[in-house]
Amino acid sequence: MEQKRKISFFDKYLSVWVALCIGLGILIGHWAGDSIQVISSLEISRVNIPVAILIWLMIYPMMLQVDFSSIKKVGRKPKGVILTLVINWLIKPFSMAFFAWLFFSKLYQAWITPEMAGEYIAGAIILGAAPCTAMVFVWSYLTDGDPNYTLVQVSVNDLIILVAFVPIVGLLLGITNVSVPYDTLFASVVIFVVVPLAAGYITNRYLIRKHGEDWFKQVFLPKLKPVSILALLVTLILLFAFQGTNITSNPLIILLAAMPLVIQTYFIFFLAWFIGKNIRLPFNVCAPAAMIGASNFFELAVAVAIALFGLESPAALVTVVGVLVEVPVMLSLVWFANRSRGQFVK
Repeated sequence: MEQKRKISFFDKYLSVWVALCIGLGILIGHWAGDSIQVISSLEISRVNIPVAILIWLMIYPMMLQVDFSSIKKVGRKPKGVILTLVINWLIKPFSMAFFAWLFFSKLYQAWITPEMAGEYIAGAIILGAAPCTAMVFVWSYLTDGDPNYTLVQVSVNDLIILVAFVPIVGLLLGITNVSVPYDTLFASVVIFVVVPLAAGYITNRYLIRKHGEDWFKQVFLPKLKPVSILALLVTLILLFAFQGTNITSNPLIILLAAMPLVIQTYFIFFLAWFIGKNIRLPFNVCAPAAMIGASNFFELAVAVAIALFGLESPAALVTVVGVLVEVPVMLSLVWFANRSRGQFVK
């Protein structure tokens, strides 16, 4: 009998933990008043030091899993990787920019000023240009995806982030008339991608050589996983402690920000799903490919939004709302994928 796959308790209720941290952050911000500004002043070159440390703790465990040797396997079954790359880098950032422009600049004119709309759009663009690297392994597992092929897809995307993230974000921010501080954007990629990736690779090679690959994957990585998610939750508490006044004075903004993000997620998933079916990808490759495009590297997006626009900015708020809505939406897509696997050629 086929064993039913289960998501961990913590991952399953991630949206609940995120919501609780948001509430706690707002309460702390309301209670602490202006004294919370002491934390925001701990900056070096516009990078907030406490937040930078927390974001490193989020990203480093993911970079440990990047397998450079898997890149050599791309040529064996290229269609799934090509689909992932086309969706993630040629379609997804631009469709996110379009939905963000449509909602924040046009449909929300009655509630959001043009100046604020620009920053909300910027946050959505940053979120849309960062494809998922971590949670996609959970979504792949829940849909019986090919784990080795999923690793190849994610590793290729992680390397492309190094060269494609800055130009795409810069281009789209420029098109939407948002000022682009390229020096800060480059610095963010170096600090939050290049350095953790290098540290992750060195650690990966050292520990596997010393303790073996089985120990690394079965013992070390599971112990490190809670560090990443706890760092994310503490970052959310800090973010919302700074955003508390803005949110309590306008709680509708959370719902408004969520709308284009949810529509973008479903749009990208079903586009990748439709193309994957028509180029006759097997189910265990098509499902993870669609999941990677639909979900986001929200840790990187949060870090870049804070570095570019600040802790209290609307751009940072949009990236955090992305975290809030991602899990329930992705679980609905897992349900759809599993119900639809019979449509694929075996």
